[in-house]
Amino acid sequence: MAKVNYTEDNIRSLDWKEHIRMRPGMYIGKLGNGSTPDDGIYILIKEIIDNCIDEYVMGHGTQIDIEINDGSVSIRDYGRGIPLGKVVDCVSKINTGGKYDSKAFKKSVGLNGVGTKAVNALSTYFRVQAVREGKTKIAEFERGDLIKDHRVKKTTDGNGTLITFTPDNSIFLNYKFMNEFIENQLWNYAYLNAGLKINFNNKTIVSRRGLFDLMNRKTDVEHHRYPIIHLKGEDIEIALTHGQAYGEQYYSFVNGQNTTQGGTHLQAYREAIVATVRDFYKKSYDAKDIRASIMGAISVRVEEPVFESQTKTKLGSLNIGPGGPSVKKFVLDFVKKNLDSHLHQNPDTATALQKRILQSERERKEIAGIKKIANERARKSKIHNKKLRDCRVHFNDNRGDDEKKKNTTIFITEGDSASGSITKARDVQTQAVFSLRGKPLNCFGLTKKVVYQNEEFHLLQHALNIEDGLDDLRFNQVVIATDADVDGMHIRLLLLTFFLQFFPDLVRNGHLFILETPLFRVRDKKQTFYCYSETEKQEAIDKLRGKAEITRFKGLGEISPNEFAGFIGSDIRLEPVIMSDDTNIEQILTYFMGKNTPKRQEFIIDNLRFEIDEIEDKNKDGKISKEEMAEASA
Repeated sequence: MAKVNYTEDNIRSLDWKEHIRMRPGMYIGKLGNGSTPDDGIYILIKEIIDNCIDEYVMGHGTQIDIEINDGSVSIRDYGRGIPLGKVVDCVSKINTGGKYDSKAFKKSVGLNGVGTKAVNALSTYFRVQAVREGKTKIAEFERGDLIKDHRVKKTTDGNGTLITFTPDNSIFLNYKFMNEFIENQLWNYAYLNAGLKINFNNKTIVSRRGLFDLMNRKTDVEHHRYPIIHLKGEDIEIALTHGQAYGEQYYSFVNGQNTTQGGTHLQAYREAIVATVRDFYKKSYDAKDIRASIMGAISVRVEEPVFESQTKTKLGSLNIGPGGPSVKKFVLDFVKKNLDSHLHQNPDTATALQKRILQSERERKEIAGIKKIANERARKSKIHNKKLRDCRVHFNDNRGDDEKKKNTTIFITEGDSASGSITKARDVQTQAVFSLRGKPLNCFGLTKKVVYQNEEFHLLQHALNIEDGLDDLRFNQVVIATDADVDGMHIRLLLLTFFLQFFPDLVRNGHLFILETPLFRVRDKKQTFYCYSETEKQEAIDKLRGKAEITRFKGLGEISPNEFAGFIGSDIRLEPVIMSDDTNIEQILTYFMGKNTPKRQEFIIDNLRFEIDEIEDKNKDGKISKEEMAEASA
C-alpha cells in the first residue's frame, strides 16, 4: 500500500460556502435535474418559501408572490422584512437567524439558519432585498460571494423580503423546473395555511378549508365511500375517507412541511385509525382490511422538530416537544376521541366504512389461495432469479444502507436483446433489470387476482416488493424501458395500466419513470451525436456540414452496451410519470384501455392526419429519408 502523509498540511478548513458547494447533498438532499419532485432545485425554492410561511404564521403578511422564468426564481413575501442591518448576515453567515430565541418560532420548520445560505451558495446569482417601514436594503451575491452591498434607501414599497436566485448549472446539470411539481408544492402550503394567497406566474393558489380542500383536490370525489371526515384540534388536523382504488394514500405534514417519507406522526396516525375502528365496531379486523383503499391526511405542529435529514421529509421526533407527550400518544388520543365521536354522530358514514372493510376482507381471503399457489410455482421453478438481475445494494438486505437504497433503479424491459444491453451497461451497485417475456396482459377492469394468476405481473410485484404497500419498495426509481416503436409504446401503455390499476401510490409518490433513449446516431470520422428528436438530428447534420452517417435506433437491442452506459449514467434522461391532483385514473384507463370508443377513434384519426401532414411537409423539404417515410406511413 502506498504511504500517505498525514501532517498539518493535510488539515483544511472550509468556509461556509465552500462546504455547502463541496457537499450540497448534506444541505439539500440529492441534486437531480428537476425530473423528480425531491430534486435539489425544488428544495432551494422550499427553503425560501419556508421563511415566508413562518412570517405568515406569526401574523405578518397574507400573500406570497412567486415568479419563475428561464431558470430564475423570484419570491416576495409581505412580512416584516429582514432587519436592514442584518440583511447580509442572514443570507451569508451560517447559524444566523431570528428564530433561536423566540418561543413563537418553536413550531417553525427551519431552526438551524442554514436553508437560505445554502440557496445563496448554490446559485450563480442571488439577490436579497428587505423592506421595512419605508426603507430598503439590497445585497447581491455570486455563488455565495458578496459582489454588491447597496446602501439603505427610502422606498414606498410595502414591508417584506424579496429574494431572487438562479441555481448554479455547474451543480444542477441540465436542470429544468417542472411547473407541476412546483404547483403541487404550493398547494400544500395553501392547504396548511388557510387564507394564505400565493400568486405563482399569474396563477392564484388559495385554500379556505385546509386538509378538507386537499382531500377534495387530490382524491377522486366520485368514488369516496363516505363523505370526507375532517377533524381539527390544537396543533393537529386530520382528514380521511375510503375509495375504490388499491393501496393506501396519505399526505403528511409537520409544521407546514410536506413529510413525503412520513415519520413518527404518520405511523401513529395509521395505528390510531386501526385502534379506533376496532374499538368502535368491537371487532378485531385485520389492519390491512381497515386501511385498504384509505385516503388520509394529517398535519401536526411539533416544538423543535427533529427530522431525519436536512430536507425534512421524514419526522424523527418521538415527543411533541420538551416535556410533552409522545407523538404516538398525542395522535392516538386525538384520533380515538374525535373519530369515534364522528362515527357515533354519523351512522351512515359508520355503515359505509364497515362495508368497505368487509369487502377488503373478502377480497384478501379470495386472493390468499391463489397467492399461495403462485408463490409455490415460482419457488419450484426458481424463475424469480431468471427474471430479475438485482443490484448489489440488495445483496445484504438485513444490513442495507438506506441512503444507498434511495439511489436504486430498476429497468423494466422486454426481450433478451434489450435486457442484455442494459444488463451489460448498468451500474451493478445500484441498477437492476427486470426482463418481461412478450407483451403484458391488458389488466384494465380486472381484479387483483390477476396479479397472482399472471406470472409476469406476479414476479414483477415480487421484484419490487410492493404487495403490502410502498413501505418495503426495493427500488426508488422504477423505469419503463421499451423500444421507441409501436410495439414498445404498446408495452409501455400496458405497464402503465398495471401500475395505475393496482399500485397507484407508486405513481403518486413519484417512483415511476419512462427511459428516454436516442432515436438517431449521427456521426462522421471525428464526432458522434446522439439525438432524441428530429430537431436534434437535423442540428447534428448541420454541425457535420451534411456529411454524416445516420443510424436510426429502432430497438434498445440495437444500441451497444458501451453506448448504453452513457444513456443510463449520470446524464440519464428520465421522463417522470406525473399524476396531477385532478387525475381520474378510472376515466384515463377507460379512455385508453377500455373498449374502442368513438371518442378514442376520433382522437387517433385527428392525430394521424396531423402526423401525416407533418411527414409530407418534411418530405417536400427533403428532410426525411425514403426509409423513414415508409416507416412513418406504416
